[in-house]
Amino acid sequence: MVKLVDEMKEAFSKVRVFPVATASKDGIPNVVPIGFCMLMDDETIWIADNFMKKTLANLKENPHIALYVWGPEIKGCFQLKGDVTVLTEGDDFQKMREIVLAKMSQAPAKSLIVMKITEAYSCAPGPGAGERIHLYNP
Repeated sequence: MVKLVDEMKEAFSKVRVFPVATASKDGIPNVVPIGFCMLMDDETIWIADNFMKKTLANLKENPHIALYVWGPEIKGCFQLKGDVTVLTEGDDFQKMREIVLAKMSQAPAKSLIVMKITEAYSCAPGPGAGERIHLYNP
């Protein structure tokens, strides 16, 4: 797994809405803005499913995801790719529900998407655009 470096973790913490992309098993793409993305550790992201339809259907067919990290408060940008597991019960699911409902009491918090980061890419313009970022934490 990829482990995010401190600069990337700081950037992640400043983003308010994350474009999240999925694809069906037939390769039909879908991208949605997600407000609840939490970096749980150096290689795990939690995404709350409050109102997902196509995204959730895609993940059930094709459990891979891409997430774009950019915002006016951070320098640069990057894309994270990963494998996902969808949870609708268990301790992690209940913890996510508590966090989401504390922020938005009317949210359905239907499922928890657990993303294990497998790759990172540069999105900044210039000669390195689109290149894979090799990450580690010493």
